Amino acid sequence: MSKVKILVVEDEMVIADNICLILEDLGYEVLEPAINYEEAVQTIESDQPDIAILDIQLGGKKDGVDLAWQIKENYNIPFIFLTSNADAGTIDRVKKVSPPAYLVKPFKKDDLYTSIELALHNYAELSGTSKEEELLIRNAIFVKDKNLFHKIKLDDIRFLKSDHVYVEVHTTNNHKHLIRGSLTDLSERLPKNFYRTHRSYTINVDHMDAVNSAYVLIGQEQIPIGKNYREDLLRQIRIE
Repeated sequence: MSKVKILVVEDEMVIADNICLILEDLGYEVLEPAINYEEAVQTIESDQPDIAILDIQLGGKKDGVDLAWQIKENYNIPFIFLTSNADAGTIDRVKKVSPPAYLVKPFKKDDLYTSIELALHNYAELSGTSKEEELLIRNAIFVKDKNLFHKIKLDDIRFLKSDHVYVEVHTTNNHKHLIRGSLTDLSERLPKNFYRTHRSYTINVDHMDAVNSAYVLIGQEQIPIGKNYREDLLRQIRIE
């Protein structure tokens, strides 16, 4: 599946670049930031982001609230307001557009992540577009990419790795698929030959070539074994 695509609309480029770096570190796909209403509309139409982060105070005749109304009326994406301060009149205008989330500068990385995920979830629920991005059916997992679910046989999965807001699914043909979600949730639904070795890794033991107290070897990949998982893993595969 594709990563969540985010547009940042902020007229102070230093702040915009900093937000984009944080978003990239969180695992999102980040578009070139827009500095005003006109650039934002053009980017939305050409690149079709999944969500927009809008600074309320923008240079030009139209501000972030004007842009929010444009998005709400003409584009099918959620948005988050971002501001350092706002007067009572602006706050009243913000309330009328009913933003899914609102962030006040300065904000923490976790605050940004939480706001994005809640905005995406709530918007999907309200608009009736919420769908599972992966389906686990019998001996395969079906990964959603655009309007299709692609089948990946569980036997072909070598290991899974957590990557911020995604799970990387590594297969025998050396392909890597991305699933948006948590490794814990997905691991709990997999059959008994899948074992958690680390907070960031789950392996298919059928593809395990060697093991010691520090890591599992799958082909050329060394999968670490965390101390909280070591005893249970070694007992499960009957190594005393």
